[in-house]
Amino acid sequence: MPITYTSGEQVEVYRFSLPVTIGVPLVALIVQAYVPKYFPSFAVYVDLPLLVTIFFAMARRNPVAGLFTGAIIGLVQDMLGSREIGIYGIAKTVVGYGASSLGVKLDVENAGARLLVTLGFYLVHSAVYFTVARGLVNSTQHWSWAHGVLAGLVNAFLGVILYFVLDRFKQRT
Repeated sequence: MPITYTSGEQVEVYRFSLPVTIGVPLVALIVQAYVPKYFPSFAVYVDLPLLVTIFFAMARRNPVAGLFTGAIIGLVQDMLGSREIGIYGIAKTVVGYGASSLGVKLDVENAGARLLVTLGFYLVHSAVYFTVARGLVNSTQHWSWAHGVLAGLVNAFLGVILYFVLDRFKQRT
């Protein structure tokens, strides 16, 4: 069986219109900021800005664009929240860079791959957030593997559905 190599030219790279690029993250941030006031468990299990960061980073397949996407979405999420500014920014920057780098190497159009990638990046995001909050900011954080995996699975399943909805906005380059 021959081994095939997928060059950078063979990978589908997508772009998005300006209203989608700004509107989708903005809607995710607003929903993430205001829905927990009425449903407190929403914030415990769902991170819509993270899902949007992963989607845009994997679709664009450009590590620099993924890095900036994660940084901007994370910093705006920090500003809308009540915690220290920069923690979500750092965590989502790492995820944006990683997701875009991984998007070049994997078929991220597959639902199974999307589920596993989202679960993995949710756990990476949680670990980076926990490390920065505990180590650099000296914030009181508690880690629970059971909660982390359960929230990761919730985000992964929600992410797969959200990604198929957002696929409608992709434009080939």
